[in-house]
Amino acid sequence: MLFDFSTTQVILTLLIFIWSGFVRSGLGFGGAALGLPLMLLVFDQPIFWLPVIGSHLLFFSALTLRTRFRDVGWAYLLRSTVLIIPATVAGVFGLISLPNQVMVIFIYAVTLFYAVIWLFSINIHSSNRWVDRMLLVIGGYIAGTSLTGAPLIVAVYMRNIAPRQLRNSLLVLWFILVTIKMSTFVALHVPLHLDTALMLLPVAAIGHVLGLKAHDKILEHDQAFKRLIGGGLLVICVLGLLRV
Repeated sequence: MLFDFSTTQVILTLLIFIWSGFVRSGLGFGGAALGLPLMLLVFDQPIFWLPVIGSHLLFFSALTLRTRFRDVGWAYLLRSTVLIIPATVAGVFGLISLPNQVMVIFIYAVTLFYAVIWLFSINIHSSNRWVDRMLLVIGGYIAGTSLTGAPLIVAVYMRNIAPRQLRNSLLVLWFILVTIKMSTFVALHVPLHLDTALMLLPVAAIGHVLGLKAHDKILEHDQAFKRLIGGGLLVICVLGLLRV
C-alpha cells in the first residue's frame, strides 16, 4: 500500500512515524492519539493505519518491557482490565462496522477534546470510584475503535499507580489491549498490512530511541509539552474536520 503513495505522502508518513515513536516512548502513551490524526491527513482510512500502529506498539512495548516487568503496578492493572477489556472489544467491533467517514469524524472529535484540555491545562481527575470506572470504560472503548483512549485511562492510572511504575504499567496495558485488537482483526480477516508495518519499523525505531532519551526531560516540562502539543493538535483536528 505504501508504494501507492505519492512521494510527498511517503515523506510525511516517515516523519509522522518518527513522531509517533517519540511520543510513545517519551510519554509512555499517546503514540496513536498524537499520530493518527496526522496519518488521516495523509490517507483517510483508519482501518489501514490502526493495524500498522498496533504492530509497532506490540514490538516496542515488548522491547521496552523485557527487563522491567517487576516495575509494574500489577494489582491495579489487573483490577482495571476487568472494565477496560470488554469495552475495548466492543470498540473494535465499532471500528469494523461503522462507516469510514463516521470513524474519521469520531477520531478527530476525540483528539480535538484532548487538544483543548492540554492547551488550557485542564486536568481530568476524579475522587469518585464510579467516575473512575466510567473513564476506564470510555477510554477502553475509544482504545478499541482508534487506540486513542490513553489520556482518559492515564487520568485514572496516575492516581492509583506509583509514578515510577506508571509508564511500564501503561505499556503492559497497551500490549494487552492491542493483542486483543489484532487478534480480532485476524479473526475477522481484516488486512494487517504487516509489510507496511515492517517497512516503517526502522523509522519508528528512530523516534522510539529519541523518546527514551527525552523521557525524563518531558516529565520535567510535562505541562509546557502538553500545551504545545494541544495547540498543534487543535489546528490539525480543525483542518481534518473541514476536509471531511
